[in-house]
Amino acid sequence: MKKKKIISIALIVLFAACAAFTGMTAYWQWDDQRRSAEDFDALAQLVADTPQAPEQTPAPGTELPEEPKNEAEAAYAKYAELYALNNDFVGWIAIDGTNLDYPVMQTVNSPDYYLKHSFEKTYSDYGVPYVDEACAVDQSNNIVIYGHHMKNKTMFSSLVNYANKAYFDEHPVIRFDTLFGFGEYRVIAAFSFDTNNETFRYNEYTDMNEEKFDEFISECMARSAYDTGYTAEYGDRLLTLSTCEYTHTNGRFVVVAKLISE
Repeated sequence: MKKKKIISIALIVLFAACAAFTGMTAYWQWDDQRRSAEDFDALAQLVADTPQAPEQTPAPGTELPEEPKNEAEAAYAKYAELYALNNDFVGWIAIDGTNLDYPVMQTVNSPDYYLKHSFEKTYSDYGVPYVDEACAVDQSNNIVIYGHHMKNKTMFSSLVNYANKAYFDEHPVIRFDTLFGFGEYRVIAAFSFDTNNETFRYNEYTDMNEEKFDEFISECMARSAYDTGYTAEYGDRLLTLSTCEYTHTNGRFVVVAKLISE
């Protein structure tokens, strides 16, 4: 009897410990989600509050600030406060009419750092969208950006909606600003990708010559879920967004867009 009693007590303690651990994990996940949302909202508000042009009528005794001389200066001025907070910041990505509206980071010497770190560099399951280490945002003709597909529909989760042409018709343009300029990109292809059964490595096409560029476009168009009516040619600048996609084991969903020229 004594042995059975000890076993019963041990089981109760074990179940209690498991319940406590499950509860703590659930709370941590909830708190991470809350903090992530609050932090990104604050960063977005900081950008929104940044003056885009000097006031036309200065207060008595004051002078107008010098107006940016070009787009690069204007872009830097818009995002300078974010860069001052964290100099890993390289840009801001958004799709109108969706909740995809986030800063974009890059750490060349620690490529996947923001996979599990917040803008403030604390641990976070949400991370921050980040640029592939092989890309130079002011030079590469294809900027590859990674972001999580979260179950609560945040981060890059909305990208999988591009599997449906109706969604593309409603959201054909992606905005990606950098510290060097403003950019609007038109979606040209969207596809599901099985990393375990593909030899095409879409994320390795960053600084492409004409042959590689044509190869990349051909591969993406062949995989696209539908014909967007648009394509790209050598000389265009591209944006490739990548997130997890769960119809394949270790699957990805990829959206490719080209910079809209004036």
